[in-house]
Amino acid sequence: MTAVLAIDQGTSGTKAMVVDGSDRVLSVAELPVRPRYLPGGGVEQDPGELLESVLESGRRAVRDAGGPPIGCVTLANQGETVLAWDPASGEPLTPAIVWQDRRAAEICAGLADRAELVGRRTGLVLDPYFSAPKMRWIRDRLTGDGVVTTSDSWLLHRLTGEFVTDAATASRSLITELDTGAWSPELLEVFGLADEALPRIAACDEIVGETSAFGAPAPVGGLVVDQQAALLAQRCLAPGEAKCTFGTGAFLLANMGTAPVRSGSGLAASVAWRVRGKTAYCLDGQVPTAASAVRWMQDLGLVGGAPELDRAAAPDAGGVLCVPALAGLSAPWWAPEATASFTGMTLSTTSGHLVRAVLDGIAAQVAELADCTARDTGASLSTLRVDGGLTRSRVLMQAVADLLQARVEVYPSEHATALGAVAFARCAVDPALPPADAIVDWTPATGYTPRIGADEAAAFRARWTAAVESSAIGKEKK
Repeated sequence: MTAVLAIDQGTSGTKAMVVDGSDRVLSVAELPVRPRYLPGGGVEQDPGELLESVLESGRRAVRDAGGPPIGCVTLANQGETVLAWDPASGEPLTPAIVWQDRRAAEICAGLADRAELVGRRTGLVLDPYFSAPKMRWIRDRLTGDGVVTTSDSWLLHRLTGEFVTDAATASRSLITELDTGAWSPELLEVFGLADEALPRIAACDEIVGETSAFGAPAPVGGLVVDQQAALLAQRCLAPGEAKCTFGTGAFLLANMGTAPVRSGSGLAASVAWRVRGKTAYCLDGQVPTAASAVRWMQDLGLVGGAPELDRAAAPDAGGVLCVPALAGLSAPWWAPEATASFTGMTLSTTSGHLVRAVLDGIAAQVAELADCTARDTGASLSTLRVDGGLTRSRVLMQAVADLLQARVEVYPSEHATALGAVAFARCAVDPALPPADAIVDWTPATGYTPRIGADEAAAFRARWTAAVESSAIGKEKK
């Protein structure tokens, strides 16, 4: 197998990695990108910063790899981040509106009578988390010029000149049919986007173009949205197998096989990947703020940064409960206007208690998502595979194992998304390669098993759920 340059363009940073045909990671280059958090739920990024981070990290990774020819360049993307841009010049016309942005909530509220239709056709929930409401918001508030697409289409156009997205990313838009994976004329009408030029939807094992941005001309292919890339990297190939990525947010995905199922418990259903002419589907739930909640605590001076979480966190939360809804709540509540809360504080509460309460709150949300998955699949998770920077926090991972009452297995690299993209790129370059053989081999770096009993876990989760209902959700019902 040939060497692959995999670029993971994420919310908080861009990673580029060169992996050779023997699964050796030859180089990794990372550059931060800083979202702007605005009043009213706005979250934006500078498109120029995104593009420069892709180009510079990719060039550094190729240089540091020592010169093996790059046989394929692949891009994993944020999924639901959108912008308007000029297809003639390639120049951005707006900021990139990040998946966390909640300003399109009013648009979703105005379409409440179409929510059942949208859910049935797409497998998703009518929520500003997804692409189409933000696309409509851009058209209403910012510009009617150019095209409005997810960020991957713009980046790929700048790299290759093509106008394309992938099947997994398109399925996160609210304007594709889950059963066919194609753009839906009816849903485009619902969101007032019927006249928009939309990119071609490519399979995840397809070569879509060529780029010279990183040196010698190389094919570009194996495109995929970030969380689905991590699902493949962690070898979640059988229905019911699940992973959770702890990045800017936390994202739990469960493979559901080749039937386009819908969730009955508030999760989103979407395309996992389209490979070898077949489409696999997944259910997923999101915790909007994980590493971004840690960054918030860092900005307040509660912690020095993510590496210091375990030293900063108290052994227990001292009775404090946190609902870390700093960017609303997603599945299963779907409350975009929900806000964060701390309860149970006294004069004896310390910063360590607050840090621990935030970590417990993140873990509690993941446990809720696991319960939703269990209801949809009919079987509780016995093992959850995890990846991402926050898996270095033993306190957080132990809390996840405790509240899920399941084993947690930690992926041995912080770069699961990029390594999953490598597997898709290998499939694109070699049409005869079975997808299972394209995955970079791995064994868990460490594992966690529950240290508390089921009754204690259930009691904590009941108290935490009550805090959600009384604070984050209760205010929205009044």
